[in-house]
Amino acid sequence: MSSTQLPATFEDALEAHLKFYSRVTCKVAILLVLGGVGLDAAFYPEHLEEFAVVRVLVSLLILATLQTYETRFGERNIRSLTYFWIALPQLMIAWMIFYADGENSIYFVGLTFAISGIGFFLPLSLTEAFVFSASTLAMYVLACTLRPEGVQNMPLFLGEIIFIVFYGVISVVIAIYSAQWRKQAYVLQSEVQAKNRELMETNRALAEVKGQLIQREKMAAIGTLSAGLLHELNNPVNYSLMAIDMGLTCPGVKDDAMLKESLDDAREGMQRIQNIVSDLKTFAYQKPGLDAQRTFLLENAVRSALRLAGYELKGIDVPVALPQDTHVLGDEPAIIGVLINLLSNAAHALQAARREQPRIAVTVVSREQRLVVSVRDNGTGIAPENLGRVFEPFFTTRDVGAGLGLGLSVSYGIVQRHGGTLSVDSELGAWTEFTFDLPRTT
Repeated sequence: MSSTQLPATFEDALEAHLKFYSRVTCKVAILLVLGGVGLDAAFYPEHLEEFAVVRVLVSLLILATLQTYETRFGERNIRSLTYFWIALPQLMIAWMIFYADGENSIYFVGLTFAISGIGFFLPLSLTEAFVFSASTLAMYVLACTLRPEGVQNMPLFLGEIIFIVFYGVISVVIAIYSAQWRKQAYVLQSEVQAKNRELMETNRALAEVKGQLIQREKMAAIGTLSAGLLHELNNPVNYSLMAIDMGLTCPGVKDDAMLKESLDDAREGMQRIQNIVSDLKTFAYQKPGLDAQRTFLLENAVRSALRLAGYELKGIDVPVALPQDTHVLGDEPAIIGVLINLLSNAAHALQAARREQPRIAVTVVSREQRLVVSVRDNGTGIAPENLGRVFEPFFTTRDVGAGLGLGLSVSYGIVQRHGGTLSVDSELGAWTEFTFDLPRTT
């Protein structure tokens, strides 16, 4: 069988085997029947013409049967059609024996060849092999005994009967062991196919694990870098905050509203830098599940992120869908930072896409013991070749100076610290959706 897909059952496999080999043996039978003209010329030249006519007629009937296999009727009745055409050469040989020399005809050998050949190539059952052998023997006996002169050489006649019986026994034995062999082969092929499926699943799982390991290695790169930058960034920020706090204590500040507002803005900006440095520090020294794990309302975090990113979200429709209970366990400021980053990226994508109806949908759904957050925009989408790199440190598709490409890598680490996964899906030119999950409080 040329098909690589194993049939569902052993019976289906036998049917497919019959369909294939019945076609093959059908063609072989036509060649042998027509090729027998040479034997007619050698042994019975006086009957060459009538034998040739019969051979052509039988060949045409077998060919017609072969053509029937291509129809629905042939597909449904291939076993019956096979019985029909394998009987045709036997009837032809029996008629030749009857018409020529009876038991003295050399053509009884053709009957024995047919018995063993059909038994070997076609998946006959024990009963079918027995019936085919017995009917062949009956044809031979009738061909010899029904001749006008009857059986002339009884010992030869009986010897040839025994010879045909021997071949019938061989055909039956072949049918028995062929059935067992085909059954074992089917079982082995089924096991191999099952093992192949298991191997494919294992390879797929290994590929996923490999991808996760590669992603973790990439995340480790930003951790290594941020660890070296922490002291360089944190010290000047602390100095600046101390200076601003001291400035706010000066008596003149209370009387100058503009100065106080400027100092407050500067202090807020420095605190934001300090929070970013803190996220980088957390990312560099991750201890999943242990850092700042407190219960908070995810709804409040979403609202805060929308307010903080409000300037970038101007003119954009931002529908929010939340479940009734949004209590989660984690680091609320860090999650707000993740949401701000995702909203900011979505806003930039919408600016590039220039949609008539720009939209960022924030959806939160409950799944088992976790809340799943998705941020989906109808912006430019992400090219397939870039989809696997969006979480890499310093990878960005923005213009030079528009961003360092650290936001998503840091966000990935924050979500990972909460025992979740930040993933992305996108269609270039249509949409992008980031999804992450957080543990619910128990």
